[in-house]
Formats: sequence, C-alpha cells, structure tokens
Amino acid sequence: MQTEQSILDSWQVNAAPWSKAIADKAIESRQLVTNAAIVQAITKLQPASVLDLGCGEGWLSRALKAELPQASIKGVDAIPALIDAAKNLSTAIDYTVASYQDIIAGALHDAQYNLIAINFALFGDELVRDLLETLRKHITEGGHLVIQTLHPVVACGDLPYQSGWREGSWAGFSSDFKDAHPWYFRTLEDWLALFLHCGYHIQSMQEPLHPKTGKPASVILNCIIE
Repeated sequence: MQTEQSILDSWQVNAAPWSKAIADKAIESRQLVTNAAIVQAITKLQPASVLDLGCGEGWLSRALKAELPQASIKGVDAIPALIDAAKNLSTAIDYTVASYQDIIAGALHDAQYNLIAINFALFGDELVRDLLETLRKHITEGGHLVIQTLHPVVACGDLPYQSGWREGSWAGFSSDFKDAHPWYFRTLEDWLALFLHCGYHIQSMQEPLHPKTGKPASVILNCIIE
C-alpha cells in the first residue's frame, strides 16, 4: 500500500535527524514523561527476554538493558541507518534490520520473547493489524505485548474524533526533518477493538500525564494473549 510505503520512505530520509534529536534529548515529552513511563511499565514485569520492535536508534533497548542486565534484549527496525546507529551505541544488544512486512513473512522464525515492546512505532492500518496477529506466536506463554502510542484524545487535535489516515507533520522538530509521513489515527475504542480482534486481552492501561499540560502524553497498553 502506498501509504504504508511512504512511512518507510520518510524514516529512511529522517534517520539521521531522528538519531540526533534523541541524542540531544530534544523531544520534551519524552524527557519529561513518556521515556520513563515505558521503561517502568516494562521493568516492573521483569521479563527475561525482550523484543524492542521498531527500536530506532535503540534508546529503549539500552535503557532496558541498564534496568534488566540479565535479560536478553533484541532490537529490530526497518531502517538500516537506525540499526547502524544502534549498533554503534551498544554491543550488548542484538540488533537486526527487518520491516513489519518481513516479520509478517516470517523473519523472526520461531523466536519467542517474554515481552514485545513497541514504543511510538505503529503508524499504519492493515499492516498494524497483520503485525499484531503475527506477534502472538512470538510471545511466550504468560508473556506480554506492551505498546506506547499517542493518546487519541490529545492527538486528535481539532479534527473529528474518528479513525482514518491523516497527514503527517514534523511540527516542533528541527528543520532537518523532511517529508513527514501519513499516519493512521485510531480512536481509543478502535485501539481496544483491534487488540481484541487480534486475540489479546488488555491487562492494564496507563495514561501518563504531561507535567506541564496536565493532559495525557500517551497511552500504554499492557496486553496478554487470550
């Protein structure tokens, strides 16, 4: 699908400025609330193995390794430049290039993990559904899928609160960012319905609050297999 491909194309173009933004701690919401929120949500589950899916330049993988030094951590991303950056920043983590399409096609083989984390890395529509269905077989019995994404009520902005494709924007980022990709907006109701459709039970949901605005900075869903 053209919209799904444009997401990959955009990240190919913006891999370097993204890595710089993370290194410079330039994304305020991440520094104030969402980074710590996802790390805490995962570490309290004490997984022995973690797959960081859509890992980017690997900040979450590195943070989890620091908190869970005995755990096996693997990072996967579709963008080679981001995986190269991740490898340069840590040799303690296994990083691999693979797209969601690759994973759906079997790139993870028979590997299973106690926890799969996806942090602000679900932008599509049908591809996300197919990915979530595929991931069920890669989660160990009793394991977890932990996802952090934009809170729909806040991310909706002034547009109607209904699911659908939306134009992307790098507003608030440096001028180095180009070619913002489209993204598929889901209402909270549709997020919950999607997980149920794909065979997950939502064990818990968190809404980390931005300390300056008092509004939800994200939503974190902790899912288990039905």
